[in-house]
Amino acid sequence: MAKNNLIGGSIWDEYSQKVQDRMNNPQHMGEFTQEDAQKANAKLIVADFGAESCGDAVRLYWLVDEKTDKIIDAKFKSFGCGTAIASSDTMVDLCIGKTVDEAVKITNLDVEFAMRDNPETPAVPPQKMHCSVMAYDVIKQAAAHYKGVNPEDFEDQIIVCECARVSLGTIKEVIKLNDLHTVEEITQFTKAGAFCKSCVKPGGHEKKDYYLVDILAETRAEMEREKLKDQSKTDIAFDDMTMVKQLKAVETVLDSDVRPMLHGDGGDLEVIDIQKSENKNIDIYIRYLGACSGCSSGSGATLYAIENILQEELSPNIRVIPV
Repeated sequence: MAKNNLIGGSIWDEYSQKVQDRMNNPQHMGEFTQEDAQKANAKLIVADFGAESCGDAVRLYWLVDEKTDKIIDAKFKSFGCGTAIASSDTMVDLCIGKTVDEAVKITNLDVEFAMRDNPETPAVPPQKMHCSVMAYDVIKQAAAHYKGVNPEDFEDQIIVCECARVSLGTIKEVIKLNDLHTVEEITQFTKAGAFCKSCVKPGGHEKKDYYLVDILAETRAEMEREKLKDQSKTDIAFDDMTMVKQLKAVETVLDSDVRPMLHGDGGDLEVIDIQKSENKNIDIYIRYLGACSGCSSGSGATLYAIENILQEELSPNIRVIPV
């Protein structure tokens, strides 16, 4: 695929050099025949997968040593764009030499990450990220064919978007890897929420256990907490922070680890005050809200859990006191 076949030079610049190389010179494009399998003393596996989200399709060929279940060679045919070719070629690279059970653990994130020139920069523009999902799906088809089971038997991920078949783990990892801030960016990178939109937020035509708006908020809070923990290794300890910084640190942990638990029961809490006592304890005064407002005693499992989380994440000197 030449540069002038793409829409604008700026889009070309969004592809890694590895992707460009595989677009133009794929290493594993081709096919195997039954005769090839016999010569290699291997079992021929042929699997097809088509991605309705973009109209692309891929056919995967495996030569599997039945004594070891190892994929001794693999090829592919791609009926789609240059990104689909590069993703499929990379996917085949990752399969060769692995057992079938090892290959089925390869994810679309593994494929995309393997195409990066450096760990910090995505290999393809967001609108092409879904091509690596297709490469991941055809592996499951091939493994299912080899083992005589259904492809769904290999699905150990929670699927958030049924239309684009995007898992919870993929969405969270994409948010973290690319520092995403909006649901629209999630859709660009994964195609999740691009079709029926039921997974975007509550109120769609189909009720979901997970919604993109909630996943984004929880993952961003988790990222902030991880950032805070990293900073705490080099910055001042929680006990020595100003009250303003302590409050920010406490709110970050509450948003990440506590409020989602309370929201599930229709409750919430707010931080009223933070005070340092003479015996070095840091007293955090809280008020329960919503369904939790009847739980404002000085004891109980909820209070213990909140205190334990804050002690583990911030300081063992923290005491949580409901008011």
